[in-house]
Amino acid sequence: MDVKLFDSELKVMKVLWREGDATAKHISDVLTQEVGWNINTTYTLIRRCIAKGAIERREPGFLCHPLISKAQVQEAETEEFINRIYDGSADSLFVALLGKKKLSEQQIRRLREIVDESE
Repeated sequence: MDVKLFDSELKVMKVLWREGDATAKHISDVLTQEVGWNINTTYTLIRRCIAKGAIERREPGFLCHPLISKAQVQEAETEEFINRIYDGSADSLFVALLGKKKLSEQQIRRLREIVDESE
């Protein structure tokens, strides 16, 4: 995925991922409630997402449709984080996470299942 979204743009995308296609007005209403943004701020961010290819505008009614999935963004952001902070070493990230928190037996079992499934 070549689209880099800023935190504010991700807030717009999260509304679409959670609720599906929505009008710009609806997205603005949701983000006014959740974040306190005014309509102009939200519309500016929607336009940025359209320009980046993350959202498609459909008519009538300025209907917004996400062109990238939440999973795509999570994968790209995770990869970038691992490369930037852990020099591309996912196992270093894993060790760091395990070292900072005491995991329950259930969490450990689930992690083993995930590792087994990925092999």
